[in-house]
Amino acid sequence: MAAPTSKSTHVRMAVRGASSSPLPPPCPKIPMFFSLTTPGLFRLSDAYKQLQEVPGLAQRMAAMMCVDVDSNSDAEEIDGDGVSRDNYSKLNVTDIVENEIGYAKERGHDTVKWLELEELDIDDDMLLSLDLSSKFPDLLALSLYGNKLENGEIVVQEVTKLKNLKALWLNNNPVLENCDGCMADTIFKGCPGLEIYNSCFTSNFGEWALGFCGGVYKKDNPCPIHQDDHPLQSVTSLDLSNRSIHSLINKAFSPGEMPSLSHLNIRGNPLKQNSVSELFKVLKGFPCLQTLEVDLPGPLGESAIEILESVPNICLLNGVNGSKILETGNHVIDSVLQPCLPEWTAEEPLADRVINAMWLYLMTYRLADEEKIDETSVCYVMDELGSALRHSDEPNFRVAPFLFMPEGNLDSAVSYSILWPIQNVQNGDECTRDFLFGIGEDKQRSARLTAYFHTPQYYFIQEYEKFHQMLQSKSSTPLPVKSSSSKTLRRTDGRVLRVYTDLPQVEEFLTRP
Repeated sequence: MAAPTSKSTHVRMAVRGASSSPLPPPCPKIPMFFSLTTPGLFRLSDAYKQLQEVPGLAQRMAAMMCVDVDSNSDAEEIDGDGVSRDNYSKLNVTDIVENEIGYAKERGHDTVKWLELEELDIDDDMLLSLDLSSKFPDLLALSLYGNKLENGEIVVQEVTKLKNLKALWLNNNPVLENCDGCMADTIFKGCPGLEIYNSCFTSNFGEWALGFCGGVYKKDNPCPIHQDDHPLQSVTSLDLSNRSIHSLINKAFSPGEMPSLSHLNIRGNPLKQNSVSELFKVLKGFPCLQTLEVDLPGPLGESAIEILESVPNICLLNGVNGSKILETGNHVIDSVLQPCLPEWTAEEPLADRVINAMWLYLMTYRLADEEKIDETSVCYVMDELGSALRHSDEPNFRVAPFLFMPEGNLDSAVSYSILWPIQNVQNGDECTRDFLFGIGEDKQRSARLTAYFHTPQYYFIQEYEKFHQMLQSKSSTPLPVKSSSSKTLRRTDGRVLRVYTDLPQVEEFLTRP
């Protein structure tokens, strides 16, 4: 598997093969396993030195940990003629507009209703010269994402001429930093039908915004063909995450309009205008709703169990089977926690970046022989394949370190990681492992996950309180108080007292006969 090359890349390891039949579970007689090499094997005290001295090690580890992006990765792209692509795009804005008009005519449309002018270096003067309202009077969706618009008055002047506008994207333009909220209010008044503004739903959202998020409305199909159509009838999956929605009490968001809705994602929305009971009532009305993605804790409360009991049709909550949630009694459930991605600056050497990022990838073991156990852990990082394994509370693979010693001693040892399936897997399934294998809530499992993921404020509070109550509920019988008279270990018959230890300090300092 190729190593990731971008900080924001999310790498997944999947099962690949010619056959699509499931792999059998591991069997003692016929084990099925894969060996993974270990590119980094070291004591912590030697890590930085190895990264500096071993040729290619820092580069390979940095690529694997997604911290190898060059500082000039965002440099200006130049085409084959030595012309900047940015300037090339800027010169062709007018051509792009004309092409959109021609494309609409080819498809039999009288006018353009969806226009994307993104990252074309459009400034205020160019926006004025385009005269969009004259060319596209029936425009429904306009994206000016990633341009150089700065003057709020000019933007408002040109945008509010588009009276039929349903969606407007001005994201990543300087004008949003230069102007206060008054610009948005003025645009809303000038475009009363606007439902999406800068990727967020307005208070006026309805059928069009929901249809956009449900995949009904797009560039090739910007509006219903007939006014009496019910385009949301076919929507089965609806992703409303991070849309700044304040209320779900809406005529369009109803079982009558979306009777087939089975999957709903409402993460990242404040929903402050609705009470918990109102939201439960709305969701309960969708007869086919079986899968729900929601913040926990969030607008629906702090308990996954309460959600399942209030909306009994839900069988999958945040990617976790509802029956398992009820069985385990977990109140906080989230299968898509964002990972703690490493951060770095362009000035940092690769070795420093790796040292700062390696804690998310480190695994350890300790060596032992017939005499004693090594007190210092050996740290290692699996190769690109092993490091691509993501965490799951219900993993389908397990990993364990393995030392091969062809000559029977540690000097000849070669280290591997053994990977084997613990569940049936299909061709194309993602391979996952449990980062905290063997650690349950009795050892604060949920709290330990904060080392790998950005967890909500109260992610593990419920489990901590439950564990704390369990400790308090245990009746502890006080131990009998005995006299504190000192006793000697010295044998009265003069025999030698033998002490067995594997601690170097005891061996060194316990010298008194």
